[in-house]
Amino acid sequence: MTTFRELGVHPEICDALERGGITTPFAIQEMTLSVALMGTDLIGQARTGTGKTLAFGIPVLQRSVSPKDPDYAELPQGKPQALIVAPTRELALQVSSDLTLASADRGLRVLTVYGGVGYEPQLEALEAGVDVVVGTPGRLIDLANRKSLDLSHVHAVVLDEADEMLDLGFLPDVEKLMRMTPETRQTMLFSATMPAAIVSLARTYMRHPMNIRAESSYENATVPATAQFIYQCHDLDKPEIIGRLLQAEDADKFIVFTRTKRQAQRVADDLAERGFAASPLHGDMAQVAREKALAKFREDKIRVLVATDVAARGIDVRGVSHVINYTCPEDDKTYVHRIGRTGRAGATGIAITLVDWQDLHRWKLINKALDLPFDEPLETYSTSEHLFHDQGIAPGTKGRIADPKPVEKKEPRERSGDRAPRNRNRNRTRTRSRGGEVVAEVKTTESGEKQVEKVESSAGSGSGSSSSRNRRRRRSRGGGGGQGGGQQGAGQNSQGGSAPAGH
Repeated sequence: MTTFRELGVHPEICDALERGGITTPFAIQEMTLSVALMGTDLIGQARTGTGKTLAFGIPVLQRSVSPKDPDYAELPQGKPQALIVAPTRELALQVSSDLTLASADRGLRVLTVYGGVGYEPQLEALEAGVDVVVGTPGRLIDLANRKSLDLSHVHAVVLDEADEMLDLGFLPDVEKLMRMTPETRQTMLFSATMPAAIVSLARTYMRHPMNIRAESSYENATVPATAQFIYQCHDLDKPEIIGRLLQAEDADKFIVFTRTKRQAQRVADDLAERGFAASPLHGDMAQVAREKALAKFREDKIRVLVATDVAARGIDVRGVSHVINYTCPEDDKTYVHRIGRTGRAGATGIAITLVDWQDLHRWKLINKALDLPFDEPLETYSTSEHLFHDQGIAPGTKGRIADPKPVEKKEPRERSGDRAPRNRNRNRTRTRSRGGEVVAEVKTTESGEKQVEKVESSAGSGSGSSSSRNRRRRRSRGGGGGQGGGQQGAGQNSQGGSAPAGH
């Protein structure tokens, strides 16, 4: 079996990798290193999770001048020697972590730059001097526009996950960055797929690139070590299904992918209420909160990470046993990158896709594009026997490990803010006649006794008032001149006191 040392990797890099438990190169690394170490431009195409980071990371580090080398003093001090562009913050952090591990003995300074955090630490690091910059397109351009990032001396540029940068609309930014670098640079482009726009980019900015493909076709882009299950199920039953999957025999860490940020938050909150250590990961979270969630996931402080597709490209965490597509992916590329978070680096994994009835057509297109044998997903509920059998769930397992919280009864809020509520306990009750006149009142004394008092009304005023109302009522019902008659009757009452009913 070939080793890194036999491929001509620098001994200091080999030592650092061995301390990190990395001794044997993967296929894409073995095929790439012999070409990249000579400074040749190359296009690497391989499925996700096969070790592409070190395939370009080792050549970048080895061909950079170390501060311990005599030639280091001849370089423009503090200017980056290499640039690596990644589509997402998470992927940039992951690449930077791998490069920091591999360059520990070389003494190269690696800086990660991305949006969502303050400029000051990144500006201070650039002013102090760095050797390798890893970043997202937007923040890299911002720093270059500030004249803080000088890319005129880089010897190597790497475009990682180029197809994802195309999907996110970063291609114009990438082209702008490429124009800031020397034409004599080495350019390495890595991508799981090769859309026409990426091919055009390669033709424009690369010189006779070597094409390296780790597998025969994209149809085989899914990881063979990942067992795939496709279930057709109802949206309201999905949290219960996931709760039971979390208690399966081989369940370790889970990544649940959702289509929207709101859905990710809702699913994470639901799983936490069921007693599982879960956290969301989506774009509405502050960058500090996202990094904390990923750190807790890596340190086994949480078992479930509920993420949107933005995070699909950057999560490289050991021990992810299950990936669950809470919603059907948009297309075959998204499906490949989602399930690629498990079964990484030779490990095995399980990918489960929960397809709603309305997404059946979309799933059939994905199934056809990837040539998968799941054209008709099996209708599945949280109580289905085949779900328990497929996933190794013990009979009788429920979808929660914590009792539901009691529902607290909320006191009705007062309409008038902080004012004291009005006392609606009346101490008297009035009795009215059919004509609307008060004929009696029932009063409550301080001792609690009720007294009925008859209300006397003058016959003249009562008769006049009653006759006036009756006259107005009769005239309005007649429909002809009711308004004028009513006004006339009212005028007579106001002037002459009591008028006979038949006047």
